[in-house]
This record gives sequence, structure tokens and C-alpha cells, in this order.
Amino acid sequence: MTIKELTDQGIFTVVCAGDDPDREISGVFCCDLLSVAMGRGKADAAWVTVMGNINTLAVMNLTDMACIVLAEGAQMDAAGIARAEMQGFTIFATQEPIFEAAMKIQRLLEA
Repeated sequence: MTIKELTDQGIFTVVCAGDDPDREISGVFCCDLLSVAMGRGKADAAWVTVMGNINTLAVMNLTDMACIVLAEGAQMDAAGIARAEMQGFTIFATQEPIFEAAMKIQRLLEA
């Protein structure tokens, strides 16, 4: 599934569209501890988290994850949105709990 295909599902709000809608999403990663995400995050994963700050983007860049889904009503701060736009990162948001958001993505990947 690509980022565009996930966007087209309309299940998450697009916070930052990013610059690579054709990028493949190959899995889901859930973690709110940035040091753990830095060591265990997988390239091309959709990262579901409640951490909405500029440090989250640094970890995304380091691990080469495909996109971020901010769950549970978490929001990216203004500095983070500006940085995400500059770096071409895709960020989604949802009110769903982390597990439910991750399961929605996983079901789409398995379809």
C-alpha cells in the first residue's frame, strides 16, 4: 500500500501531505519512547505514536519510516509541521487509540 492509497481511504486526517505519495508502506510500528523507536523503527513503516514534536521527525528521518500517524488526538506542534513540510514527510492524525489506528493500517496492508 502506498501513502496515497492510505490517504485515499479517508480514515486519518492529513496534517502534512509529504512529497512522496507513491512511497510504499510495508508495515506498522507503534512506540512512544523515541529512544526505542530510534533503535527498533523499521524503514517504510507507518509509525503510530502520540509524540508530536520535532524530535519525532528526527527519529522518522533516522529510521526512514514512511509516515507518522498521530493517534489519540495528539497534535504536531507548529515547529514540527514546518519541519515536516520542509523535509517532505507525511503526517496523519486521528482520535483513535494507538492500537485501533495501527490495526486499521494493518488490515489495509493485508487486504
